[in-house]
Amino acid sequence: MELSQLVIVAVVLVLLAEVTYLVAKLPRQINSKKRMIFVDTSVLIDGRIMSVASSGFIGDTLAIPRSVIGELQFLADNADADKRARARHGLDIVQELQALDGVDVQIFQDGSKAEEGVDERLLKLAKKHGGAICTIDYNLNKVAVVEHITVLNVNELAKNLRMAYLPGEKMMLELVQKGQDNHQGVGYLQDGTMVVVEQASGQVGQTVEIEFIRSLQTAAGKMMFARKAERQAVKNKQKQQQVKKPLGTRPQQRKTPAAAPAKENKTSNRRRSVDREASLIELVDKQQ
Repeated sequence: MELSQLVIVAVVLVLLAEVTYLVAKLPRQINSKKRMIFVDTSVLIDGRIMSVASSGFIGDTLAIPRSVIGELQFLADNADADKRARARHGLDIVQELQALDGVDVQIFQDGSKAEEGVDERLLKLAKKHGGAICTIDYNLNKVAVVEHITVLNVNELAKNLRMAYLPGEKMMLELVQKGQDNHQGVGYLQDGTMVVVEQASGQVGQTVEIEFIRSLQTAAGKMMFARKAERQAVKNKQKQQQVKKPLGTRPQQRKTPAAAPAKENKTSNRRRSVDREASLIELVDKQQ
């Protein structure tokens, strides 16, 4: 009996341990449930959500309300040619999102038409299910912030990912090494972006003013190309000098004072001929 009692106690302890483990694990499973991101019509028409989703940055569930699809369908059937094309593009984006691997996309059945308006329906769904709204609509973004609803704005994402320096902008950069070509110098921005400077191999170890030319996005990261700003300044001075030279020589080529003696000679010759004619007439009269 003692051995059987020990077995029973051991079994009970194992069961209690398993139940305790499940009870402790259950809240974590509930908390790990994916958040629902309700997609707005403007995002589907825009289309950039495809690039964001395919890159793997969306770990939550993309919930596309049936009312949003109904609005796209209405625009595709009844709007003008431009809006029809954009609405059809939005419907194509829905199909492409559903075909993506690793992206959880669900069609949320909330009715084919939102009587109160699609924007108001999105706000209600986000509040009810504790989700977020994905939009590029400025007014919807503002209202959602006032209602304390999380907003994923594709425009804000693109703005934050924009290059810190655009072509034509200038900055001071320290060149730390030579580039792949003998004439190139290489420096790095604060975020680690490599900048290749043309005709700057002789300034390695110095800080020079550069002007950005273009950027190159690769799978390994972003690269930027630049040139020394002082070279461009010298070129501009040479161009200005070339432009100024013809302007300065034009007045010298015009010799206006030389024309005055020619006119004076003509008038003096005319006066002389007139005087001669008058003297001849006087001689003829005297002879008569």
